[in-house]
Amino acid sequence: MEKKLKVGILGATGMVGQRFIALLENHPWYEVVVVAASPRSAGKTYEEAVGGRWKMTTPMPEAVKNLVVMNVNEVEEVSSKVDFVFSAVDMTKDEIKAIEDAYAKAETPVVSNNSAHRWTPDVPMVVPEINPEHFEVIKYQKERLGTTRGFVAVKPNCSIQSYAPALTALKEFGPKLVVATTYQAISGAGKTFKDWPEMEGNIIPFIGGEEEKSEQEPLRLWGKIEDGVIKKCEDGPVITCQCVRVPVLNGHTAAVFVNFEKKPTKEEILDRWANFKGLPQELNLPSAPKQFIQYLEEDNRPQVALDVDYENGMGVSMGRLREDSVFDYKFIGLSHNTVRGAAGGAVLCAELLTAQGYITAK
Repeated sequence: MEKKLKVGILGATGMVGQRFIALLENHPWYEVVVVAASPRSAGKTYEEAVGGRWKMTTPMPEAVKNLVVMNVNEVEEVSSKVDFVFSAVDMTKDEIKAIEDAYAKAETPVVSNNSAHRWTPDVPMVVPEINPEHFEVIKYQKERLGTTRGFVAVKPNCSIQSYAPALTALKEFGPKLVVATTYQAISGAGKTFKDWPEMEGNIIPFIGGEEEKSEQEPLRLWGKIEDGVIKKCEDGPVITCQCVRVPVLNGHTAAVFVNFEKKPTKEEILDRWANFKGLPQELNLPSAPKQFIQYLEEDNRPQVALDVDYENGMGVSMGRLREDSVFDYKFIGLSHNTVRGAAGGAVLCAELLTAQGYITAK
């Protein structure tokens, strides 16, 4: 790319906003030129606005420290300075929908980490290796919004990354019943142990709204565009989930049990996982993992401490695949919830949207 695209980050001071900033440092295609947040942060430098709340393990990039935080509600002013925005705003769902639509109507594409638009019928919710064809619904969304280049695209919930890719790789065998328990890191709630000391040595067997998302969102990924909207997969597996918050900083683990229409051999499963790839790999996108799914043979893997950063946090790790006495198979999955599951997944969506001409310089 001859000239980098100019990017704004909405909700730049929060944990996911910080992750966007960390991931976009030295990005070959994108340059962060605007950081926007709530009115209380507006007017301060980014370094002042974040203060002691920088939650990444890497230092705050020098390039953003002195950027003056803009008011996220000043849509026209922010839009005038950028080619597109990433959204990680912390608002109510209705407020998020309204502000993301406002940016889209200001002809600024929005790639969102938020859940507010995940079930808007003409908004694509995409894992680029799984359902890139859903971006084709954008043309219908633009008709609804009355835009020529503005639209909203979203990525799915962080928890499903640890099992939805593995199940997608096995679609030919017809997964019909899936039971999954996810063990979810505290960064998924935007927290560190400093913020949430009561999580040390503790688990909480409830994460609001998470089980419904974990059960339903894969069915939308596997759906089809019909009549200008995305219809969720009606013949997909029945998925039931429990979601548990555990004392881990980064990394969502899933224990998965699955029955198939046509039971594969273990060798067939491992082969499909090893060879599963998509457009990001074919196009060699900057953030794409070379090997999306890895399988670890050791009985005690994958482990958060050893495997969460596989492929810079953009790959997923599987282990403990074995036949079960009740189900056909069971296995363990692990994904990085704030990289592949949040900001990194959104960056990869933006890269594919750029490669396909949906995101361009203004």
